[in-house]
Amino acid sequence: MKTLEIIGYKRANLGKSESKKLREEGNVPCVIYGGDEQIHFYAPMILFRPLIYTPEIYFIDLNIEGKIKRCILQDIQYHPVSEMILHADFLELHDEKPIKMNVPLKFYGDSPGIRQGGKLLVNTRTLLVRALPKDMPESIDLDISEVELGQTIKVKQVKVDNFEILNSPQISIASVSIPRAAKLEEELEEEELEEGEEAGDEEGEGTPKEESSKEGTSEQQASE
Repeated sequence: MKTLEIIGYKRANLGKSESKKLREEGNVPCVIYGGDEQIHFYAPMILFRPLIYTPEIYFIDLNIEGKIKRCILQDIQYHPVSEMILHADFLELHDEKPIKMNVPLKFYGDSPGIRQGGKLLVNTRTLLVRALPKDMPESIDLDISEVELGQTIKVKQVKVDNFEILNSPQISIASVSIPRAAKLEEELEEEELEEGEEAGDEEGEGTPKEESSKEGTSEQQASE
């Protein structure tokens, strides 16, 4: 797993007014838990850019006044309008304790469905994974080289290795759509087939009437 460093400074005072002042100065109020004690600190907001503006995930070396804590970003809160970071929660890592992370998906391979004009429709770009820190994957690679037109990849089809996927097995991850032209052609073929069956039914219904009519004519001629 890739690692980023964030430098933090312990907070002397807690409270809303102090947190507001820190944000105005370009800092993020933070807390780290999961260890022997919770530590309240702040870190420059600019250091969060490579962590949050990316689809990749990272372990974090949190340097709080020279003391290093290995952790992950557990939660982050944004202002609903300005999207400024309001607060960040970090979870300290321990080798023997499993953690949960949203791991990004990466697709590879040459899909026959895409070669036929289909388009890969992605329904989810991450999966929730539970694993020990040493087994946490940076990404989950999905091979689409056998996905045909109209087929779907579900969570249950993902191969796992020393980690557990917590999403429902039936959730659709991605699918290859059928091109509009192919859909129209299929619909026309179905309509023609239905019309042919209806025509066949009508002819079948008319035959006994004609035979009945012929039989009635023959009987009339015989009586005369």
